[in-house]
This record gives sequence, C-alpha cells and structure tokens, in this order.
Amino acid sequence: MSEIESNTENGILKAARIVFTNKGFDGARMQEIADEAGINKALLHYYFRSKDKLFEAIFKDVLNTMFTKVISVLMAEMPLFEKIEKISSNYIDILTQNPDIAGFVFHEISRNPERLVGNMKSVGANFEIIKNQIGEEVKAGIIIPIKAEQLIANLMSLCVFPFIAKPVFMGITGMNQDDFLQFVEDRRQIIPHTIITAIKKDK
Repeated sequence: MSEIESNTENGILKAARIVFTNKGFDGARMQEIADEAGINKALLHYYFRSKDKLFEAIFKDVLNTMFTKVISVLMAEMPLFEKIEKISSNYIDILTQNPDIAGFVFHEISRNPERLVGNMKSVGANFEIIKNQIGEEVKAGIIIPIKAEQLIANLMSLCVFPFIAKPVFMGITGMNQDDFLQFVEDRRQIIPHTIITAIKKDK
C-alpha cells in the first residue's frame, strides 16, 4: 500500500470512528462518512465495500482502546487489590481521553452481543484466570466469598457508568465540564477503596 493509500485509509477510519461513535451503526450513513473524510462515496467503497466491513474495523479499534490495557492487567500476575486499583485508574484515563466510546460500545453490545464476545477473545480475555485468582484469595482468607462475575460487574459498572450517564449527572447536579472531570478524577481513588473495603476479609 502506497503512502497516499495509507493516508486515505487512515482518514476514512478516523472519519468513520467519529460518525459511528456519535450515531451508532444504524444511524451512520456511508455518504456522511465520506463527507467527514473529505472524499467521494465511490472512493470510500473502494477501500471498504460495505458499511458492515467498515463498522467491524471501527468496533475492533474501539474495543482495543477500551479493553486491551484493562485485560492485560486482569491477565497479569499481581495481587488482586493491585489489579483493582490499576483497572480503575486505566478506565478513568481511557474514558476521559475517549468520552464517546463507552456509550457507543454498550449500545452496540445490546444490538449485537456476539460481536463483542468474538472480539474480546481476540484481545486475549481469559475469564478463567481472574476467576481462579479470586477463588484462591477467598480460600486464603484475603477476601470474602464472592463470585468473579459479581466482582467484575461491580468494578466495570463503577468505572463506566458515570461516562454513559454523563449528561444526566451534569444536568441534575449542575456540573460543568471541569466539574465532571474532577468528579471522575476523584473516582480514581474512590472506586478501588469502595470495592476493596467491601470484599476485604476482616482479620
């Protein structure tokens, strides 16, 4: 692929990510993506023959952005409490830098959950590893009995929900953008403290 072709394809992907994350698969139009990229529709179809193929490329890219660093922490050899702290911090960083992707991903999950499952496997997610670690820490008396599914659901929801519900939070509380950014920054410590306090077994 020549440099010109590479630049054109990258421009298309950048434009498509903007349109898809704002409007979702159903609301996006190929003409709108072409306009955003500054090319004609025929050239867009030369690089990506269908909206499905273009969307698949964008969805994989967004999932990589949202989950790759988090999954690498989950799969790493480190204490559970340290994982909780790192995952919370990673999510705050990722979603602050990419504020539109949380709502986009969860909307598209409801539309096509199989797409997420397949792509999560491709980025190295192995639920058994974290499940086994939680079981071992329960047996060791470090944490109270808790299912891995519940712990992961609690951690993800505490990290992600404020970004999905951002307009509601800002509307109800009167937050401005700076207030919201400080709110999520405060959660960098609040989330792991809340979860670790809830699951840590009293000596």
